Amino acid sequence: MNSTTPTAAMRGSNHVGMRQFNERIVLQAIRHHGAIPKADLARLTQLSTQTVAIIVNRLLDDGLLIKQERVRGKIGQPSVPLSLNPQGAFSVGIQVGRRNLELLVANFLGQPVQRVEVRYDYPDPDDLFASIAQGMQTLQNKMGDMWSRTVGLGLTAPLSLHKWADLMGDQAASALARWEHIDLTAQVQALTDLPVVFAKDTTAACVAELLQGHGRHVRNFLYVFVGTFIGGGLVLSGHIVNGDRGNAGAIGSLPVGWVSPRAKRGGKATQLLQLASGWQLEQALLAAGHNPLLIHHNDIMDAAYAPICQAWLAQASQALAMTVAGSAAMLDLDAVVIDGSLGASLMSALMAATQDALAQYSFDGMHQPQLLAGQVGPHARVLGGALLPMHSQFFPDKDIFLKQDGA
Repeated sequence: MNSTTPTAAMRGSNHVGMRQFNERIVLQAIRHHGAIPKADLARLTQLSTQTVAIIVNRLLDDGLLIKQERVRGKIGQPSVPLSLNPQGAFSVGIQVGRRNLELLVANFLGQPVQRVEVRYDYPDPDDLFASIAQGMQTLQNKMGDMWSRTVGLGLTAPLSLHKWADLMGDQAASALARWEHIDLTAQVQALTDLPVVFAKDTTAACVAELLQGHGRHVRNFLYVFVGTFIGGGLVLSGHIVNGDRGNAGAIGSLPVGWVSPRAKRGGKATQLLQLASGWQLEQALLAAGHNPLLIHHNDIMDAAYAPICQAWLAQASQALAMTVAGSAAMLDLDAVVIDGSLGASLMSALMAATQDALAQYSFDGMHQPQLLAGQVGPHARVLGGALLPMHSQFFPDKDIFLKQDGA
């Protein structure tokens, strides 16, 4: 079987006591296959027609499903396709980044419906929680009565906000150092009655790609997100792999060189995040008297910035190519998906330069993974956060990372 084309095997149970699980199975089937009549839903889930009828009626009453127009013209009685109700439930995502705070509401289809963003030079704890509280109130006001259908909040942030603070300057380092002793999840939970779940920001972005992007068709991929710092996530056999300490796929820390024997005592190998993060390009622009936030806009590709931009692209693509080749040898990947918060034109240039740099590597004895542009985009981290409580509430794997079983 082609490993990039998963086949759904979403079977339910007709035994008493499985109502909740069977409801999740039905919702998952509709999510993956789109609007579908009850008879086809029973065949797909291998639940009895009576069981499906009971579940469907309950989900209709709860507002989670809606009926589509009757389909006529076929043999037998006209069928009524059932689909997920976009307004059946909502969830909130909050992403605490090193350069910005994002809050987002997603609907039952996993689509963004409201978003608030706050930009800053660095996340000062004294200001951040007030901004979160204000952002939450703004979202609630925009949602109106629909806010009552919000089921939870997914919080995302770098796993260690205080680390690599020295790269951001003395003033930022002082503020970021305080994060080492702050329980971010507990502080956010104190601001809301919604249940709060946490995920590393790049893992959350990987969740968004898994559920809303290439993950619907590709079962094994390394996910790369290029933001202020570069990071990633790992999907194997259609599942997010976190590792016991949450560090699986933490490619920002990956060494992409070695320490020269002539290096000073205590010298350390360069990490990927020191070569392929947006931060290096920001600093180069700043040193040349330009706006560092240009990295998020397509204007960065103008001729005026070409020397700076091309120098960063050269070093970033070489480091990424080494990461792709090393990861392919270790993990037997189908693809490497690259996404980020940089401008779309810059991301496209980075993809092309990385593809060219891969020509320098031999893939003898292993499979060369496809290089794919992410389908979710710059808001993948906060959207992934919003998807966490939605899937834990309504879909078969309460840990959400299971999409569907491979037959």
